[in-house]
Formats: sequence, structure tokens, C-alpha cells
Amino acid sequence: MEFTRRLVTRTPNQLRSRAVVKTLLYRVVMVLVSVGVAFAVTGSVGQSLSIGLVTNLVKTGTYYGYERLWDRVAWGVASAD
Repeated sequence: MEFTRRLVTRTPNQLRSRAVVKTLLYRVVMVLVSVGVAFAVTGSVGQSLSIGLVTNLVKTGTYYGYERLWDRVAWGVASAD
């Protein structure tokens, strides 16, 4: 039980706005990568943009939730005490 209390914290380590900015900037880079890979496979600009944008919209929400979850895990984070 004590281990669980030390592993999960109630207070996030970063502001929500910081997590949002990090998420959005990361996704911009990933959109470019996805569109590039999709273009290499399809050869079509239209299809590449569709694939890159749709997959990255889904991934943005997923990454944000994942980041917020990990922000509550105290494991591996130096204590401010």
C-alpha cells in the first residue's frame, strides 16, 4: 500500500497548458512525418494529407491523455522535499 502511495501523486508536475503546448508541437512534427511516409507509399498529395491529418488528430488526443496520466506517476521523478 505504501508503495502505491509513493508511486501515484495527486498533483501534476507541470501545468496543463504546458502539456497542451508540448502535445501540439510534437504532433506538428508527427504530421509532417506521417504525410511524408504516406506520400512515399501512395504517391498522392491528397491521400497523403488525408492520412497524415486524420491519424494525427487521433494520436494527438491519445498522446495528451497518456502524458497527463504519466504526469501523475511519481516513479522516477525527483522529490521537491
